[in-house]
Amino acid sequence: MPNCYCGNSISFQDCCEPYIKGTANAPKAEKLMRSRYSAFATGAADYLVNTTHSSKRKFHNKKDILAWSQSNKWLKLEILASNETTVTFKAYYLDENMKAQIHYEHSTFKLENGLWFYVDGTY
Repeated sequence: MPNCYCGNSISFQDCCEPYIKGTANAPKAEKLMRSRYSAFATGAADYLVNTTHSSKRKFHNKKDILAWSQSNKWLKLEILASNETTVTFKAYYLDENMKAQIHYEHSTFKLENGLWFYVDGTY
């Protein structure tokens, strides 16, 4: 059984898929970050929109998110640092021209009504 897209050594079905399918809620910011990476890898644009904080959702278009997630081949997620509300990571992928890329981001998350949301990130 292969590891989850997010890099955890358990299967996608036992790691990020329950969050993406809505059968469980990410218990902390890092778990949400990992599940969002898996959502990019699997083209789960609804999850990406729904886990973006409501104050920022208008800046994220589902069609564009889906197109970007599907035009890339997602290779690896590396968590560099995390605390209660922030996660710093590198996402490795091949772009549409099969050129290796690294997306570096320091992301901010917010807990609201028991649910974690992605707020924004600096690159």
